Amino acid sequence: QVQLEESGGGSVQAGGSLKLSCAGADSPYSPRCMGWFRQAPGQEREWVALIEASGTTKYADSVKGRFTISHDKSKNVLYLQMNSLKNEDTAMYYCARGIGGSCYHQSAADIGYWGQGTQVTVSS
Repeated sequence: QVQLEESGGGSVQAGGSLKLSCAGADSPYSPRCMGWFRQAPGQEREWVALIEASGTTKYADSVKGRFTISHDKSKNVLYLQMNSLKNEDTAMYYCARGIGGSCYHQSAADIGYWGQGTQVTVSS
């Protein structure tokens, strides 16, 4: 049974930082694309940051320059460092493991497994 366990969410003031972690992010059998998605109330789930099996990283325009995705292979933990947080970053954040090594669609169509989500709330 695949389990992706997120942690690190919470409440922070605008301009602050948070670091999300996801244990068990990658497959033990073959490297996969991994990523972070988020979903705000009443909105569709959207991708935030992706890291492909090659190590290539991709960011949504809304977070580029503020968020950094990384993967510690020795611990198999996926991270999302979030700096300069804005009110509009408020959402449930989900860790995701891709179906393959590349996230071609940059969407939920690439994803095979999801974490349970961790809430991030940014206030003014």
